[in-house]
Amino acid sequence: MFDLAETDRLLTTTRAVRRRLDLDRPVEREVILDCLRIATQAPTASNGQTWRWMVVTDADKRRALADLYREAGMGYLEAASQQEQDPQTARVYASALELAEQLERVPVHVIPCVEGRVDGAPLGLAAAVFGSIIPAAWSFQLALRSRGLGSVWTTLHLFEEHRAAELLGIPESVTQVALIPVAYTLGDEFRPATRGPVEEITSWDTWGTRP
Repeated sequence: MFDLAETDRLLTTTRAVRRRLDLDRPVEREVILDCLRIATQAPTASNGQTWRWMVVTDADKRRALADLYREAGMGYLEAASQQEQDPQTARVYASALELAEQLERVPVHVIPCVEGRVDGAPLGLAAAVFGSIIPAAWSFQLALRSRGLGSVWTTLHLFEEHRAAELLGIPESVTQVALIPVAYTLGDEFRPATRGPVEEITSWDTWGTRP
């Protein structure tokens, strides 16, 4: 049996970490590889094991990726951070803007990828393709958390996907799914986020029927 309290703590305190990343501490290659080994135990459609991982530590390439990220999303982040929001959402946008401004300083960028393309594909096929990488990526982030590292799932660079692929030599037949900045965290005091009651967002047997 698993220690449920410790398992639940890992699952409920693995946060999107943007502000509390240690930008000066190196991340060991073997730690990343250990977490990726865990990630590839995740389920994959038809046992295809089509996940691929692009790990970027080269400073020049991280800077170029950060430039693409800002080019694609800085206007959106600046506008969103100035809108009137509830306090929790306001903090999210403020931290996202702060991350974008110094993304190149994060020591490791991991781009989860999957073999194949879903451009114009039927929903079932697209779901199978993304379902073969997203569970693995979340396992990767959980493994990072258990080792004292933080991460956050970002997607803004995907608006410049082809330029990022050219920069990193990623083939046209491969789909990038996210950019996950990775670093050790400053402190380890992460708490569950505020969420609404699950009963209000769950239907039972018929849509709209609450449990």
